[in-house]
Amino acid sequence: MGSASMKPEMGRVRSEPRSRPRIRLFKSDLLERLTVISPRAFVLIWLGVFCVALSMSWRTASIQASIGLLALGLLIWTLFEYAMHRFLFHWKTRFRIFQWVVFITHGNHHVDATDPHRNMMPPIVSVPVSASIWALCLLALGPKGTILYVGFTIGYVLYDGVHYACHQFPMRRGVLRQLKRHHTRHHYAKSDGNYAITMILWDRLFGTRIPDKGG
Repeated sequence: MGSASMKPEMGRVRSEPRSRPRIRLFKSDLLERLTVISPRAFVLIWLGVFCVALSMSWRTASIQASIGLLALGLLIWTLFEYAMHRFLFHWKTRFRIFQWVVFITHGNHHVDATDPHRNMMPPIVSVPVSASIWALCLLALGPKGTILYVGFTIGYVLYDGVHYACHQFPMRRGVLRQLKRHHTRHHYAKSDGNYAITMILWDRLFGTRIPDKGG
């Protein structure tokens, strides 16, 4: 194994079962493996997180309060998702180290948006961030904070699921078709816009919606 490169490895290496080569981000094979996640691993990890969180939140609040906290957590996620995508994932900076970080976290996805193992956030990033959010919720609300965290995490799992589906499935009908079209225009029409994945209303409210062809 080599050491991690301080520049994205823009060359490509063969990876099975993909027919296309995958963008290589690190010289180290270990670090490279940490940048990908399969749908099965994603489901298992977050199912485990939900089981732990739900058991810890059990009977910490009334049913009405729990519903309110879940809804609030979900709403907070949608704003977090929009802000993260707009200001962090598409951060324009002249500092090379931060350009490298942006490419590692998101830029590589724009170079190859069809890689199924990079359509969801790898656990090396998502789990520590999730744990930090959980800690903040507990600090803010005590034991009830776990309910808020569950709502937030439901939003995250929906986000990654929808994002994966936008790149891997046809999604030809109804709301799913609208979500796919919205995100596809972010990739293939103009990357500075359509930042929301699950709550596309935010792009309208914040003036970042990319108009559809013809209007």
